[in-house]
Amino acid sequence: MFARVGRRFARLKGCLSDLSRLRTYEKLFFSFLKSSDESYTQMAERYLVTGVTGFIGNVVCRLLLDAGHVVVGVDNLNAAYDPKLKEWRLAQLTSLPCFQFHRLDFTDLTAIEQVFENSAGHDAKTPTFAGVLHLGARAGVQPSVDDPLIYLRTNTEGTLNVLELCRRHGVPKFVLASTSSLYGAHNQVPFSEDADTSRPLSPYAATKKAAEALAFTYHHLHKIDVSIVRYFTVYGPAGRPDMSIFRFIRWIAEGVPIALTGDGEQKRDFTYVDDIARGTVAALKPLGFEVINLGGDRLTSMNSAIGQIAKLLGREPIINRRPMHPADVPATWANVDKAKRLLGWTPQISLEEGLRRTVAWYQENRDLAMQLSLGQ
Repeated sequence: MFARVGRRFARLKGCLSDLSRLRTYEKLFFSFLKSSDESYTQMAERYLVTGVTGFIGNVVCRLLLDAGHVVVGVDNLNAAYDPKLKEWRLAQLTSLPCFQFHRLDFTDLTAIEQVFENSAGHDAKTPTFAGVLHLGARAGVQPSVDDPLIYLRTNTEGTLNVLELCRRHGVPKFVLASTSSLYGAHNQVPFSEDADTSRPLSPYAATKKAAEALAFTYHHLHKIDVSIVRYFTVYGPAGRPDMSIFRFIRWIAEGVPIALTGDGEQKRDFTYVDDIARGTVAALKPLGFEVINLGGDRLTSMNSAIGQIAKLLGREPIINRRPMHPADVPATWANVDKAKRLLGWTPQISLEEGLRRTVAWYQENRDLAMQLSLGQ
């Protein structure tokens, strides 16, 4: 009963604009619960999520909202890939109660600080947010080679801005989205979190490595509890149109030749987006400082993924092969033992089921999918 009431109160929190009255109601509400039942814990919290119109951020927000929490979302809807898809994802969130959206760039310290200031209460002992999930980033290996400076500003300087505001406002928990690209080409698979990440092959990987280092510094100096989750080849419905799975589906469905780099035997640890989002939310638990892989725990070649998609679509793929990009890696594969041990997390959605769901989304949303630019 009280969990239900707590979720309803969270929805009230998301709608009230008078923060002083909200804090008064909050104190009275929790006092009532304490006097009535000590099981009132696990109440709704307020979280800041950056990158909410992104592929993973959007699903993470929905998980938090479904659990009854309040989500303050930040995104600048940039053109790193087609903004029409980001706008479509945002529309799925803005119809939900307890979601507040701010269109801004977190590389602008003044702008992002206003979000923290506007969310702060009068009680100095109460953190502005129960946690910050910093999922916003410039992603992609090959585009980072062409424009490394925007990756530095977003992934490194932007992360520093968010960490500094967590320090100033007493935010106890910081979750950072990172990448399997840090492992490079010199480590043995499956990759473990303690593998050497000092030899990144792209500006993307290098700037995320710098972000991880800053997160550790703020944990060490300011005792912020930090979880870094390294993602492995995320795919799923409404996925990034510049990523391989989306491209393969559209090219095969529409009878367009696939532009495939290499011989297709490079292998990836494809991970379904819902599994990634579950692991990210689970990483909100207090851990001190931890780096955790989130991956599908299964190697699949590009050729095999193309074959499975073609079978689902009932079409024969046409493949044009291109030279391998020097920033690409031959294989990624996550050792997820640490995620199992610390988070109780394992991937639940098989590649076969995940591809089936992703193809179904494409077919149901073909008008939108056909409008999207696939990037370079």
